[in-house]
Amino acid sequence: MDSSIGQPGPPEPQQIRVNFTTTSPDLQLPESRTQLLVPADIKRYGLSRVLNSESMLDTPAPIPFDFLVNGSFLRTSLEDYLKANGLSAETTLTLQYVRSLIPPVYQASFEHDDWVSDVDVLSETSRAGVWAGDKFAVGQDRILTASYDGLLRIWNSSGNVIATSPSSSQGGHGASVKSAKFLSASQIASAGLDRTVRIWKYTESDDHFSGTIKPTLELYGHKECVESLDVHGPTGKVLSAASDGSIGLWTTSKSSAPAAPASLLPGANTGSSKKRKITSVAPQRGPLALIQPHTSAASAAVFDPSDSTIGYSVSQDHTLRTLDLTTAKVEHVVTTSHPLLSLCALQRASGTLLAAGTSARHITLIDPRVSAATTSVMTLRGHRNMVTCLAPSPENDYSLVSGSLDGTCRVWDLRSARAGTKAEGGGSVGESVYVIERESQKQKKARSDVPGRGAKVFGVAWDKHWGIASAGEDKQVQINRGRDLLPAN
Repeated sequence: MDSSIGQPGPPEPQQIRVNFTTTSPDLQLPESRTQLLVPADIKRYGLSRVLNSESMLDTPAPIPFDFLVNGSFLRTSLEDYLKANGLSAETTLTLQYVRSLIPPVYQASFEHDDWVSDVDVLSETSRAGVWAGDKFAVGQDRILTASYDGLLRIWNSSGNVIATSPSSSQGGHGASVKSAKFLSASQIASAGLDRTVRIWKYTESDDHFSGTIKPTLELYGHKECVESLDVHGPTGKVLSAASDGSIGLWTTSKSSAPAAPASLLPGANTGSSKKRKITSVAPQRGPLALIQPHTSAASAAVFDPSDSTIGYSVSQDHTLRTLDLTTAKVEHVVTTSHPLLSLCALQRASGTLLAAGTSARHITLIDPRVSAATTSVMTLRGHRNMVTCLAPSPENDYSLVSGSLDGTCRVWDLRSARAGTKAEGGGSVGESVYVIERESQKQKKARSDVPGRGAKVFGVAWDKHWGIASAGEDKQVQINRGRDLLPAN
């Protein structure tokens, strides 16, 4: 006699009702097919197969999909999502489906002789390329790097060095360069440990296989290392942040710039009996304004993306300050809980949003408006060491890339957030969508117990043409794919 007779059968698998939506016109489902019962333990891959099936979209070839629930990407089963959010299995979940996108795959590395402190890009769609207008030659896509060996280098798409800045005896930097930016297709600004900001003229040969970087202006005013620069090409202005806590505003116009402070010029502190004439290759000038807003080292300063008369600076004194560059006064102060090490601005329809990298391994998103009800908008968590550099997406106003001393870059989508835990201090928390590791470290068997040892990231840029370019302690500029990494709204 069959002992199973009269015994209850296995429980039926739990099902959850879902409502499929999309913003892609070519992927719309008929109204009659948008609601469906699916197994509770189904995940992204299973949902993607359901959508591709003959009874749903009936796609000729499978399309991989990602799914958003309340603005966040689904990374677990539906059952686990409901439990994590305290929802009943009777809940109907609305799933927005979007095409899965290609991750930021590795493309190339440009090797240097020393640590690479900063990187900037020139392309038709980069800031400097747009500012250059008709003077930008199609195909003149270039990478600018700053290095601890005191030199600037210009690279082409093939990874060849087209031009190198002169040595200190020929008008170049006298110590490591910490920051460099394109002002236009033919003008560069740089700064570093020698306490100077320098302006350069960049020209290329007719065949574009070689070029020259010629010093045109030496700018004096800071008394300690210049940590970072930002530039505004249309007005020819440069904004700098230095370890002495000062923020400098400079002009690239020799005739408009004030005289350089005599006490800061080379040889100024040499005794009269030993004083020798130190010749300068380029004219020497001073700042339009030198503001002292911080009580500790200033880490970064940027122009407001839509108003070059406004600047923002961050410091190890835990503050972000809004600066009126016309009056050289501090307009607003936001105090945070940690030293701030890096800064970038995202231009949004609602106003400027600032991202500040901290020594506590996270990124704080700040609304700098005095009228803002809450200054800290969101916290981005995931890095395992200090966040040293940031760059906004060239494609939208809701994503950015960060670089850290942990040896990685991370791509963030500000639309995807969760509630912070008590240990995280509550609020809104974002997690990275992609993690970019240093290609130079992948072949090394022994991994350090200190995150990023030997591979710290010091600089990052994100461009439509070049992708994500990152500079680091491994003496490399690494290029990763940067297009279409995140779904459109």
